[in-house]
Formats: sequence, structure tokens, C-alpha cells
Amino acid sequence: MRNALERLCSQCAPSGFERPAAEVAAELLRPFVDEVSIDRMGNVVGVRRCGRENAPRLLLDAHLDEIGLIVTGVEDGFLRFRSIGGVDPRMLPDRELTILTAPPMFGVVACLPPHVLKKGDSDKALSMDKLFIDIGMSQEEAEKAVPVGTPVVYRGSCFPLGEGQMCGKSMDDRACFVTLLRAAELLKDKELDVDLYIMGSTREEVSGAGAKAGTFAIDPDYCVAVDVTHGRTPDGPKDRSCELFGGPAIGIGPNMTSWMTRRMKAKAEENQIPWQPEVMAGHTGTNGWHMQISREGVATSVISLPLKYMHTPIEVLALEDMESVAKLLAAFTEGLGKEAEVLC
Repeated sequence: MRNALERLCSQCAPSGFERPAAEVAAELLRPFVDEVSIDRMGNVVGVRRCGRENAPRLLLDAHLDEIGLIVTGVEDGFLRFRSIGGVDPRMLPDRELTILTAPPMFGVVACLPPHVLKKGDSDKALSMDKLFIDIGMSQEEAEKAVPVGTPVVYRGSCFPLGEGQMCGKSMDDRACFVTLLRAAELLKDKELDVDLYIMGSTREEVSGAGAKAGTFAIDPDYCVAVDVTHGRTPDGPKDRSCELFGGPAIGIGPNMTSWMTRRMKAKAEENQIPWQPEVMAGHTGTNGWHMQISREGVATSVISLPLKYMHTPIEVLALEDMESVAKLLAAFTEGLGKEAEVLC
């Protein structure tokens, strides 16, 4: 899992520009399924058929895109930009970036030294329209090198942090795609009674368009959206966060189909997999929100991986939680076709 995580997180693939991550994801998925394809929306879709005629379909989804920036112009050799997805402006001053030209180049977000700040400015976060990217070029050089519309991402991949934790960019949500890979590996020699579809979807950070189109095309009977949730930190609200090393968070609320939630909890208990409840009273902020209303509707569950410092370049998670998510997904998949007939 660590190797797969490092490979995926090293890819520069913001929403709408996911192809590098999709190609790696397809390569990693291929050994565990019967076929893999990349659809028109850029989603990676793998299917393992159970061999039964008209078998129900289960779709497991995790998105491959990451937040980023997009260049809007050049001013005195510095790049102007706007955000792709939920970028926190507080993260940007003095940040190292990768500009996705061909070949890619590095840049830094310019910031004023404390010596020249006006009184009180050091306590304020600058808005994005007040920030620039320095690429060390003149106006003429920058205009030639970086076309308007060029995407930009945080520089870096991921690295170990302490014992059993990993830190880096784009773990939201590539870490969850790795849990799908691990679940498929755990199921490799198991007999299934559902056709298992695994999707690495696109554009979740801006619209969920990849999951919407992918779910419509697959037409599943059941789906599980796997995404990250807020990991607990000393300064964070305890009622809106989950413990690292506490296992997957099982979503509970109106977005989730009740019998799917009950079965997910039961499988965790039966298999002694640690888990945490996560109440989601409205919009879950995941692809599950869109997947549940595809076509005539899809029975939906949402499983979350605790992650500290979401939407920053230093997201932190526990490998142990990733393994627990994978085990729960594998346990949920086994026997689903038969048990679902009774439960629903």
C-alpha cells in the first residue's frame, strides 16, 4: 500500500487534468480485475465479473483528482492564478509549486518579508487575487513559457511520518483508491456473487462530474463512496472529526441507504475491524451524494478514511486505517448479492 500511495501521490493531476494519475491507477488495478478502461470523463474503471448471469453490480469509488491552481495571466513576469477546488489561501504564501507545462517547471508563491509588512498585516490571510507565483522569468519569457490555463499543483509526494503514518499531498483521495486496490487484492481468490466494479473517478473536487457519468454508465445496484474525513487534532472540533488508528468511519444519515449502513456495521463487528460512526446529517461532501440518484437510484454507503490537515500539502493518515478500510470493503463485498435480497 505504501508503494502504491507513493506512486499515486507523486502524480500531478488536479481536477480536469487527471490523466497522469489515471494511467498509474489503471496499471495498479489491472492485476486484480478482468478488464480496465479509461472512459470519456477520464475515470479509471475496472471490473471483476463473478461469472453469474445477470449478477447484481457493486461499484466501489474513490476519486483520483487533487486540488490545484490554474494560471490566469502574467504580470511583470509573475503568474496570476485562481483555484481548482477548495484551496485554502492561508496555505499559499512561500509555498513550492509545480507548474504543469511541458516539461513541468517549479515556482514559488511570492510573499513579503516581515520587515516590510504594514502594521497588522501579519495577522491577516491574503486573498488569492493578492498573490503571485514567481518562476524566475521576465514578462516576455513567462508569457512564452506558461500559457494561460496551465494547471498548477503543490510540489511534493508523500513520506513517512513517525510510526505507521504517511504525510504528503493528494492523499485526498488517492489513499482511498489504494484501499480499493487492497480490497481487490484481498478478494482475489474469493468467490463473489456480484460483479465488482472499481472506479477511480475524476473532478470530484469541482463538481463530481466523473462519478456522475461513471455511475450512470455502469448502472450499479449498490455503490460505496470511499473518501477521507477530518482526522482529530488538538485544535479541531471533536464532534466533527475521527481518530487516526480508530479505523474507518461509517457514514450514518439520509445520504446513505439504511440497510447498507447496517450491513457495513455488522461486517465490521463480525470481522473485528475497528470502526467509528460518522453522522452526516445532509450533503456528505462525497461522490455518494451524486451516485445515489443515478438513473432510478442506487443503494449507497459512504466509508471514510481519517485524514489530518485536509486540502493542504501535508495531509497525514495512518496506514493501519487504510488496511482496515480495505478489510471492511472486502468483507462487505463477499456474499452481498445473496444477503442484499433479504436486507432490502
